[in-house]
Amino acid sequence: MAKLRIITMRDIEAEPVSWLWEPYIPAGKITIIQGDPGDGKTTMALAVAAAVTTGGALPGSGCHIPASVIFQTAEDGLADTIKPRLEQLGADCGRVHVIDEDEQSLSLSDERIEAAIIKMNAKLFILDPLQAYLGGADMHSANGVRPLMKQLSAVAERTDCAIVIIGHLNKKGGKSQYRGLGSIDIYAAARSVLTVGRTGDTERAVVHGKSNLAPAGASLAFELDPISGFRWLGECDIGIDDLLSGKNHQPENQFSKARRLIETMLRSGSVPAVEIMQAAEEQGISPKTLNRAKSALGVISIKRQGKWFWDLPIDVAYTVCEEDGQHSQDGQHPPVTSLTILPGGMI
Repeated sequence: MAKLRIITMRDIEAEPVSWLWEPYIPAGKITIIQGDPGDGKTTMALAVAAAVTTGGALPGSGCHIPASVIFQTAEDGLADTIKPRLEQLGADCGRVHVIDEDEQSLSLSDERIEAAIIKMNAKLFILDPLQAYLGGADMHSANGVRPLMKQLSAVAERTDCAIVIIGHLNKKGGKSQYRGLGSIDIYAAARSVLTVGRTGDTERAVVHGKSNLAPAGASLAFELDPISGFRWLGECDIGIDDLLSGKNHQPENQFSKARRLIETMLRSGSVPAVEIMQAAEEQGISPKTLNRAKSALGVISIKRQGKWFWDLPIDVAYTVCEEDGQHSQDGQHPPVTSLTILPGGMI
């Protein structure tokens, strides 16, 4: 019989939640990314991993110190699929590691998980997909799954590493918490659940369906373009029910709204930049997103009598207009893609 030990809450020192990506992926906890096959959940997870390895920013989050990632997959080849995707996403592949499973397959209860996290000082550990790492346990049985998830949660807590499990959805209808494969205990063990779904030919959305540690984050859109690859598109207006219903609902993301706003306002000619920025603010479009849409459209900045105006491009070789109205050629001024934001606002 185990020796009785009592813990008094007065003796517990409260600690703030730490985050890998606030509020979507907490550090030291389990997060689930779920979705149907082919909808981009693995690519999205790799995009997060790439940002972690370079210290890059994620939507709604600032930059972080570059850190190591462990990516464990049983579905995709490392040489022909995972590494090319990581390279396309701009990852530092020297910070992405894999536990060798040639001699022994990995499972959720494997001691090598914690040992690898500690050895590589990894801040993100990804398992893809869940059902490949159950070690023979019945994923539909609470008694089979609960001890595994408890042990994995303890590893995350001890190492302060964000553990992300990628899983498929089942075909049953009903509430979102019952759409994940396996026992509800899998969903219950996660502190955050992100559901990825298709919203268009190349557009996808990720909805923060469960968040135990903070208010749920905004739904985010991203693009999986056959040529350009993965790209975040900003916030979008879609809920978990619409995403899971399979309706042909394509939410307008913030980037698309910004493009449409600029095109509409400049349709009849140049407009003061301040008016466009004010209109964007009223529609909830951030200056960063507006700047990115301006860059994508090749909008020209023109300075007249001390005021900046925006205009649609006349010639792709022109980038900025000077006070005298003469176009300056590329190379003489910063291109639109690296537009400078001045203290008084965006020009």
